[in-house]
Amino acid sequence: MLSDPFRSAGALRADYERVDWASTPLGPVSGWSPTLLTTVDLMLGNRFPVTLLWGPELVLVYNQAYVELIADKHPAALGACAQDVFPEAWDTIGPMLHDVLAGGETTWSEEVLLPLNRAGYLEECWFSFSYSAVRDPDARTVGVVDISIETTASVVVRRRLQLLNRLSSELAMVDRVGDVPARALAVLGTDRADLPAVDVRLHGEPSPHRVGDLPPRPDDAGPLADLWLEKRPEGRTAWLPLSVGNEPVGGSEIAVRLSDMLEDDEDYLSFLSLVAAAISQAMTRVSVREAERSLSEALQRSLLTQPPGSGDLQVAVRYQPAAEEAQVGGDWYDAFLLPDGALTMVVGDVAGHDQEAAASMGQLRNLVRGVAYSLDETPAGVLRGLDRAMVGLDVGVIATAVLAQVQEREAGGRGRVRLSWSNAGHPPPVLIGADGRARLLETDPDLLLGLDHVTERADHSVTLGPGDTLLIYTDGLVERRGAALHESLEWLVGAVEGRSDLDPEELCNHLLGLIEGRAEDDIALLVVRSNAA
Repeated sequence: MLSDPFRSAGALRADYERVDWASTPLGPVSGWSPTLLTTVDLMLGNRFPVTLLWGPELVLVYNQAYVELIADKHPAALGACAQDVFPEAWDTIGPMLHDVLAGGETTWSEEVLLPLNRAGYLEECWFSFSYSAVRDPDARTVGVVDISIETTASVVVRRRLQLLNRLSSELAMVDRVGDVPARALAVLGTDRADLPAVDVRLHGEPSPHRVGDLPPRPDDAGPLADLWLEKRPEGRTAWLPLSVGNEPVGGSEIAVRLSDMLEDDEDYLSFLSLVAAAISQAMTRVSVREAERSLSEALQRSLLTQPPGSGDLQVAVRYQPAAEEAQVGGDWYDAFLLPDGALTMVVGDVAGHDQEAAASMGQLRNLVRGVAYSLDETPAGVLRGLDRAMVGLDVGVIATAVLAQVQEREAGGRGRVRLSWSNAGHPPPVLIGADGRARLLETDPDLLLGLDHVTERADHSVTLGPGDTLLIYTDGLVERRGAALHESLEWLVGAVEGRSDLDPEELCNHLLGLIEGRAEDDIALLVVRSNAA
């Protein structure tokens, strides 16, 4: 027998000597078996958190490092039965311990949630631990050695970092400030461990997507400039202001009910501040983009004027920004009369989806007008002149366009008008006959504008009878993710087939209604109908 069984207990020596071991299932120290004494000596000398659970009752004997894991459970846990020490975790660890005690294999458990009441409340705790058998000289299992490492800090930090990353990724896709709460809460609601209840409120309005139940905001909180933490017997709630460009937005805040299993320490509150900062940054970014978009749209629409009246020709136009884009693009339409009275119509698309593309669109639109008005040319001649002007004036853009001219009467045509057009790499126009039949005006496409100033361009012509309608559009009307272009064009023909009953205004509304909320690009649309008799 060891002359001093607690020689390696260090700071725990006095605690060991105060225990009335005779009253425990282990009995007086003088009666401890050599196996128990040797195992206790090895355990006390270990620097890792180790506890020995001895006998059928699984009585606890542990070292100094283990005290840090059980905190306020010490010193009462010394010499006590494990089930009495850890009732809150017993459903998890009890079967594992008894399995090893019954002769089972050594266990290894990694990052297991074992809530413990070790600091006056049931605390979220995570551990990685191993249970291994202690056998006597007769190979009987007489105890279990538990070597444990607490991983709570790393688990919680990793969980919070992952949430912040997901939150940033989700908010990066938001285009409207009003959509921020729903998108943020879709992510925040997945972390009920840190955020049992959470809401993102704009201008004081609770979100219909809020998670869990939250108390009303305290009247004495006033305008928030920083985190406000309210502690009530039923729980703790934090309110944090949301800002745009570092300026608080009145009544906009994130409200969080804190977990009852976590201390409101600096790490927890800093995490909440980072959540609020991520939402505020998204609101700032989207607000700037909304302002830029509004300005760009206003500038773009100022250039897209209503078409002039032209005798028996009825013209309708539309411009619609993309539903999914936060920026405007280079789509445009135009219609104007030439000195000889011919109606000239243009629908074009400058490459790009930003303010630069919109500015280039305005420049190109005005250039088309100037070239067409000054040259007595066919549509192909106008586009050739535009090619030369783009090079000479260093208009460094690439664009597609259809330019069409209509003479009000075709000689001897009795109410028929002649339309000629030239296509610079643009989707083909659609002709809808008075009888409702629709077809694409497909031709061999000419080169895009801005690529080659000496390229040849071709004129094409068609006769419009009374009630015939021509549709010119940009690719945003037909292009869809995952669909081939020929399928999209077939869809368009089908969408206008048999709709000769609709006038140009109604036809524009009909088409835009079919794709409402699904357009992936800006749309410019021009419809002209011959009403000549």
